[in-house]
Amino acid sequence: MTWWNSFVSWLTAASNQTVVNTAVVFIVAILIAGVLTALIGRGAIKQLLVQHDRELKAAAIGALIDAATEASVWNSLTPQEQVMADRAVGQADIQVRLLPIRGSGVAANWASHQLNELKRTSATFGYQLEPALLEFRDRLIEWQDKPRRTRKVFQSDLDRWKTQNSTSESSLLAQQDAWAAQQHHDQFNEALPAAPVPATPSPSVHAASQSTPSTETQRLLDDVQALEVRPAPINHP
Repeated sequence: MTWWNSFVSWLTAASNQTVVNTAVVFIVAILIAGVLTALIGRGAIKQLLVQHDRELKAAAIGALIDAATEASVWNSLTPQEQVMADRAVGQADIQVRLLPIRGSGVAANWASHQLNELKRTSATFGYQLEPALLEFRDRLIEWQDKPRRTRKVFQSDLDRWKTQNSTSESSLLAQQDAWAAQQHHDQFNEALPAAPVPATPSPSVHAASQSTPSTETQRLLDDVQALEVRPAPINHP
């Protein structure tokens, strides 16, 4: 206890008040600076994360909107273009589901249903799909700005579609999609140019081409034989 009493006496001494006050102010300043630095760093990191998430959302939504544009003219795409479009849709769907946002799976399911509807109606109602495409774009942009409220709207749409689509209607739609896909492939297969067939010479032409050289050769042989048989001229003295 002696050292503690000595420390208290030194701390409360009038001659040491300047040193004590300076030390206290210095320590408090260091603490305040540390707290401010931590708050500023936390805010900056949070802002960077929010900006990164927003960029990811914008990229995924842009990919879905581009896929919807291609789905609206699905029946006019070639089979190769349809395969590439399906790959782009799959990548965009994965990007949306992996977003660190609550309800991203619901938004992905809603977008998948809408894309299938656009593909199904592109064969007969392609000229009427622009309003549906604009609505698809606006709903996704609204989900980006207000994810909580839009998630509830998406979930209500999914529940309504689930109750409307019965088993018979689902099988009928599947048969319709299969028929449309078959007609589409048949259309593009008929449009492909036929492979050129190499021309085969007829037997008569081939025989004539073979007989002509043999006739010429025989004529030359006859001329040579005639020259050998011709008698040599007699020289008179």
